[in-house]
Amino acid sequence: MIRVVSIQFHPAGKLYDFNAGNLVLKPGQRVIVETERGLGLGTVVIAPLEKDESLLSQTLSSVQRLLEPEDETTLEHLIRREKEAFDFCLHRIKERSMDMKLVRVEHLFDGSKIIFYFTADGRVDFRELVKDLAHTFHTRIEMRQIGVRDEAKMVGGLGICGRELCCSLFLRDFQAVSVKMAKEQNLALNPSKISGQCGRLLCCLDYEYETYCDLRKDFPRCGKRACTLQYNGIVEKMNILTGEITLHLDDGKLINIHIKELIDEQPQTITLASNIKATEQLSAQSAKEQQPASHKQQKQQQAQSLSSTTVTDASVKNSFIKHQSETTVAKEQQRVDDKPRRKKRNRRNTSNKTSEQKTDKPNRE
Repeated sequence: MIRVVSIQFHPAGKLYDFNAGNLVLKPGQRVIVETERGLGLGTVVIAPLEKDESLLSQTLSSVQRLLEPEDETTLEHLIRREKEAFDFCLHRIKERSMDMKLVRVEHLFDGSKIIFYFTADGRVDFRELVKDLAHTFHTRIEMRQIGVRDEAKMVGGLGICGRELCCSLFLRDFQAVSVKMAKEQNLALNPSKISGQCGRLLCCLDYEYETYCDLRKDFPRCGKRACTLQYNGIVEKMNILTGEITLHLDDGKLINIHIKELIDEQPQTITLASNIKATEQLSAQSAKEQQPASHKQQKQQQAQSLSSTTVTDASVKNSFIKHQSETTVAKEQQRVDDKPRRKKRNRRNTSNKTSEQKTDKPNRE
């Protein structure tokens, strides 16, 4: 088992886990911890908790010690040095007319590195600037580009609500915010009203978005028809928090009602349709019970007509086949009788041809 303590390095910053060891730590105490960049000064947020070391994804750095009174003098010296570095860097940026905005300077507790936070629209060539900073302060220099939301978190300020910015007060991570959240809460899509100090959409739009989505499920959509016991009209607008709905009646009047006064017409139509269907089934069943004999007679007559038609069709087929067979026999008999007559005709024709040939020979001579 290992004692794990959660520590933050900046107000409302990310929480990092460290190995507390045998130290007795309480929330709010300032401690010196070992980080990848060097020694840093942090504040305890969550008291040490025992956890299984095998469940941790990586080995944790250890907490060195609590902040002692002697360290206050070094801390004041670092704060003065940070201010000097900020002024010097800002002066060099203006001299070189660089397209960047310096936001903050952080000096590590052991003095091994100075970090300069800045914002810019694109990439900036700050190699000459780093040379000047390193030559002046004789330590390692790191230039870190951040976004506008991180800038607002570091600088702080007051929002349009009159309170301190959420990101600099308690918001540790930035959530994705879209215009759909403002539409769902019936807010005016005015950029000056739904944008924060950073120029992006307000982070607080995400706080009540799910609540509005859950409450809206009970409301009809704008443009749909809704009715009460007294009125029937089209939904003009609604107030989800108070439950009020504005109906536009057919005569042009606008009336405010409460959501509890609405009547759902769909169940009534369903019940009416089911009742009509049930009455039709009962009437059909009674008609069957009243006329069973006539129904049976009709079926018998249909069966008899079908049998008679099948018999007539069979007799017609038989007579047609018999007629065809008789005609074929008569034709064959006529052919047999005509054979001797054909032979006599052929003999006559041959004799006439021979006689004509004999009479023609002397004339040719």
